[in-house]
Amino acid sequence: MNRERDTVQYRIEPLADKHNRAAFSCGVEALDRYLQRQAGQDVTKHVAVAFVITPDGETIAGFYTLSAHVLNLGDLLDNVAKKLPRYPNVPATLLGRLAVSIDFRGRGIGELLLLDAFKRVLANTQEVGSAVLVVDAKDERAREFYLRHDFIPLPSQPNRFFYTVKTIEKLFESKQGRKRD
Repeated sequence: MNRERDTVQYRIEPLADKHNRAAFSCGVEALDRYLQRQAGQDVTKHVAVAFVITPDGETIAGFYTLSAHVLNLGDLLDNVAKKLPRYPNVPATLLGRLAVSIDFRGRGIGELLLLDAFKRVLANTQEVGSAVLVVDAKDERAREFYLRHDFIPLPSQPNRFFYTVKTIEKLFESKQGRKRD
């Protein structure tokens, strides 16, 4: 286990001016450019909400974005679609971007960000309906990450994945059960 992972206390918080976006590099130019130039505007315009994970309040170890989305019911697997109301569109949440700084790889940052996104999606469903979390894998590395975390590829779009909110609920229920034991 990485020793630094045990000693560093990370915080996940909304993107703010105090965060050093210019120093962030995940190795994917489009994601770096998005965080450095576009994320703040998307937050201001209510297009997306960006969250960063930081060890010190300024350094960005990673980030992700969430926004409202809609998914065509016909795009889902039949066994998932049959459990949902027969509306043509399914309310969803889009995990638009998720990236970890090169300097913080191998410390479980991606998993921490994903778990935080799950918590926020679940909490938000109490106020705004969302049946699924949707992600787009930008490359093979991202694809492997989402598959490793049990996301399901959409049959019609192999680089688009989903995770049902019901599955997220079950995940947290099982974690609560283990804490009680």
